[in-house]
Amino acid sequence: MEETEKKALLEKLADLPIMQYAFLDVSEIQFRERVRYICETECPQYGKSWACPPAVGTVEECRERCQGYQGAFLFTTPAQVQDIRDLKETLAAREGHEAVTRQVRDVFQEAGWKVRVLSTESCAICGACSYPQEPCRHPDKMFPCVESYGILVTELAEQNAIEFQMGDNIITWFSLVFFRR
Repeated sequence: MEETEKKALLEKLADLPIMQYAFLDVSEIQFRERVRYICETECPQYGKSWACPPAVGTVEECRERCQGYQGAFLFTTPAQVQDIRDLKETLAAREGHEAVTRQVRDVFQEAGWKVRVLSTESCAICGACSYPQEPCRHPDKMFPCVESYGILVTELAEQNAIEFQMGDNIITWFSLVFFRR
């Protein structure tokens, strides 16, 4: 992406509550089976959502899909909660981030880019996911989880000088938008 295109996108994104961001070369992004292993062995959503494995495909299939894009835009939004140990409250705080993620996607699409968006944890749009019996009810709103693709988002953040430990009761949510013409 040319610098003038980046500048134009950033001007349109300036009004959104994005805390930090980085443009990435897709070749910088590592896709690792060990990240998927954590999904499989530790996440209660494994096998229960279209946004999670195994529904998203193998790590190799995810890597191939993403490598078909020119670049990626990693960004964060903050959320403050009363008690970061309260999982229900913490997960409810991501709704704002998902709304911002949809707005970022729209800005890229309006600028003529085709996108693939990855975001936070498992999708929580529906009370009960239709997986695996029926197709996703909201494919335009559902974003697969970054980690479900085998990407360790904290590693990407560190490589790009993005802070994500902001102190007590502040959550940093991440999204990754792959883009191509």
